[in-house]
Amino acid sequence: MSAICSNGWRIDMMNFKIALAPLLPIPLLLAFVIASILVLALGLYVGRRGTWVRALGLALILVSLVDPSLVREDREPLKDVVAVVLDRSASQMIGERKEQTDKARSLIEKELADLGTVEARFVEAGQDDAAHDGTKLFTALNEALADVPPERVGGAILVTDGVVHDIPAQVEALGFRAPLHALITGHEGERDRRIELVEAPRFGIVGKDQTISIRVLDTGGRSELVNILVRRDGVELGTVRARTGVITRVPVRIDHGGPNVVELEVPTLPDELTPLNNKSVLTIDGVRDKLKVLLVSGEPHAGERTWRNLLKADANVDLVHFTILRPPEKQGQDGAQLNELSLIAFPTADLFGRKINEFDLIIFDRYSNQTILPSVYFENIVRYVRDGGALLMAVGPDFAAPEGLFYSPLGRIAPAKPNGRVIERAFQPSITATGNKHPVTRDLPGVTGSSSNWSQWFRQVMAEPTTGIPVMAGADNLPLLVLSREAKGRVALLLSDQIWLWARNYDQGGPYLDLLRRLAHWLMKEPELEEEALRASSRGRDISVERQTLKAETPPIQVFSPSGKTQDLVMAPFEPGLTRGKISVDEFGLYKVSDGLVSTLVSVGPENPREFQEVVSTPDKLQPTVEASGGTIRRLGNMGLGGVGLSGMGTDLRLPRFVSMRESPVYGGADYVGFRRTGSSIVTGIGVAPMAIGFFGLLVLLGGVLAGWLWEGRKPRNAV
Repeated sequence: MSAICSNGWRIDMMNFKIALAPLLPIPLLLAFVIASILVLALGLYVGRRGTWVRALGLALILVSLVDPSLVREDREPLKDVVAVVLDRSASQMIGERKEQTDKARSLIEKELADLGTVEARFVEAGQDDAAHDGTKLFTALNEALADVPPERVGGAILVTDGVVHDIPAQVEALGFRAPLHALITGHEGERDRRIELVEAPRFGIVGKDQTISIRVLDTGGRSELVNILVRRDGVELGTVRARTGVITRVPVRIDHGGPNVVELEVPTLPDELTPLNNKSVLTIDGVRDKLKVLLVSGEPHAGERTWRNLLKADANVDLVHFTILRPPEKQGQDGAQLNELSLIAFPTADLFGRKINEFDLIIFDRYSNQTILPSVYFENIVRYVRDGGALLMAVGPDFAAPEGLFYSPLGRIAPAKPNGRVIERAFQPSITATGNKHPVTRDLPGVTGSSSNWSQWFRQVMAEPTTGIPVMAGADNLPLLVLSREAKGRVALLLSDQIWLWARNYDQGGPYLDLLRRLAHWLMKEPELEEEALRASSRGRDISVERQTLKAETPPIQVFSPSGKTQDLVMAPFEPGLTRGKISVDEFGLYKVSDGLVSTLVSVGPENPREFQEVVSTPDKLQPTVEASGGTIRRLGNMGLGGVGLSGMGTDLRLPRFVSMRESPVYGGADYVGFRRTGSSIVTGIGVAPMAIGFFGLLVLLGGVLAGWLWEGRKPRNAV
């Protein structure tokens, strides 16, 4: 039985089939069939009468042995499933594409509902794909149809700008045999200019140039010269002239250790689709080559080798050690001449003259102005520091004397002034209130609250801070370690020569390794030890901000998005001198975080998202897969006549007609889009009617056959 619905579908109300339930094993049944055929063939050969009667009996026996039943299935037809994937990636926010997509959804939903035989499944994809290497529409399509048998799929529709990054290589990878249709947003003739990173280094040596290879691409196909603006950490470095389509090499100086954020930006065209990809961002981690340290030791003392041992233990340090073993005032007391004591001529002219700028750090360990170094060399050191160099003075009693370093030209950059007195008694070093906030001395091992378990020292030079900040205190709470900035450089002054007691673990010692390493790294401007710093990192769409400051209060923090929007960030105290905050953002790109005094940059999502590498809408990428599936591809904004439309919402939009079709190599034409009619159904009821009566019927049949054979075996009455 069947019925014809008003929508043109033929619905089979009942389906019949024969089911077999053999009473004997299949091999035994086959043997019975073969034996029956041989018997019948022999009967026919000898011309025995009644052979056909016996054949009918044997056939009935065979039918009984297989126990046939008539099975009736009541079926209910199922709707064909059509998946509609809407591209909501970032490139779909350009121009009118979002509006076109929204209008297309309304029209598609109405058209599929009018068919009456289709179950539409809408899925939005691509919202977070910019952070995961491009637009993934086919992944979303597979997930939408994961619970649908392939034979129920009537087709699929993609509403996208055509820039899709997970297109399967073969149409069989779709997982269904149905048409895939694509409706392309955007407009023909779009133009865009972008920067392509051809070769981008991840690491660079501090103080040296790294070369970035780029290419400026213009979809308009024009060849022209453009200016590329180069920034590092938000500071303009200049411009580079480049020709579109040609690889250009841009040198960038690595200014400091840690992340160096480099921006390359090309001017926006008047008719350009979007300026979002006119900028390219990359982060180059600055690493130091072997650190070159010049250590100048004065008169030998108990802690002389502390600095040398520390620096020699670090494989990344290239140490030059200059030691004065015999001061000039001893000349004449023992009859020895200076030229007789020198094993080699020490190259002071090179070290403190021509090559002084090659050193990352200069250390004076209990050195006093003994006329060994001419005044001009000290002038060179002052100039070296102000130009960005680093100087550490670990002083002893000589610093308070007239021949001390303070009374040389170095006194102009010394962070504290001695008063001529030296304290010679036991005291325990401590961290000052400012030192609790400073990265050099904050959280040093062995400190609990305001006290520590460090061993005592026994000598300290009394001095008054001038330009420096005391971060450690000694006897009578007087400055023990003073830090200061001098123009572009930095100076540290340790007003005691007793740190060797910690190095030799006297009375449990102290954290001399942590302190001296932090001190050296701060002097060499390592970013993690800056006392006034703003750091930002991203994870997903969250930006975490950390503000390091010595100020009493943290200034308000503002976050500037790539599009120019501003958000205020509330910071919470974390440790002395350290506050932290977190904010969620809704854009991908380069953000600027600032409090008006210091600022930093942080990239949310990929630094150069694949999503924005190509933003010009195109049918070319999807066309091979769409046509291989039997589907069609066309632009939403260029449908022509004949179809359904939606206007009055800005841009007119027109779709082709939707129809259901039987199996066909092509599902669509100039004015229509077709979907495969699958004919799927589910069983709602089953009825079984036996066509044989089991073993009882078998006995009857056997009895009948035997009776027939006996009857046939009787002689006729007129037989002789």
